[in-house]
Amino acid sequence: MAIYDTEEEQLEQLKKWWASNNTALIAGVFGAIILVASFNAWQGYKLEQRSQASDLYQNLLDASASGNLESAETLAGKLSSQYDTTVYSHYAALELAKIKVTKGDIDAAKAIFEKEIRNADIELQHLSRLRLIQLLLETKQYEQGLKLIAEVDPSKAEGFSANYDELQGDLYLGLERYDEARNAYQSAIRSGQATPLVQFKLDDLTTSALIKP
Repeated sequence: MAIYDTEEEQLEQLKKWWASNNTALIAGVFGAIILVASFNAWQGYKLEQRSQASDLYQNLLDASASGNLESAETLAGKLSSQYDTTVYSHYAALELAKIKVTKGDIDAAKAIFEKEIRNADIELQHLSRLRLIQLLLETKQYEQGLKLIAEVDPSKAEGFSANYDELQGDLYLGLERYDEARNAYQSAIRSGQATPLVQFKLDDLTTSALIKP
């Protein structure tokens, strides 16, 4: 009988607890449901944004490849303003910089690269910096290019060290600082990531030095 009384008491306590807490529990359940639904909706929205941005970026590449630069610039602007939270806005910026170079607007291209170096993720920062250095090389701004390379933290440039070394060699070559160019090319080769072109540049530099009167 004592057990029965104890069970009755427990049931009564449970009823009282439920009467006191059912509103909070129901609110908590609904809150959790809303939270999960909101999270799923947000994930769906992000997925849709990425999909739309991907399509726009492909249209941008197609327009650029076909020489329709005005359309390409418009698409790049749309990606930058409406899809700035996606990686495609950064890809679009790099393509826009390429278009600016094609149109001869070097300052605009440099400004785009500099912005990406500040704002993009680490890999795109390196890619933007390398393209900016390449642009400085092509416009014979050798010292500025070397300064940009000097600012790079080698410990954070894994996977890009050979690219930096090669460009450094090219910049030194432009300044006719041949020994430093040779050292830079050799460093690129030692990394094991250099392209065959680096060896060709080094061989050409060595040959030129041998036949120089």
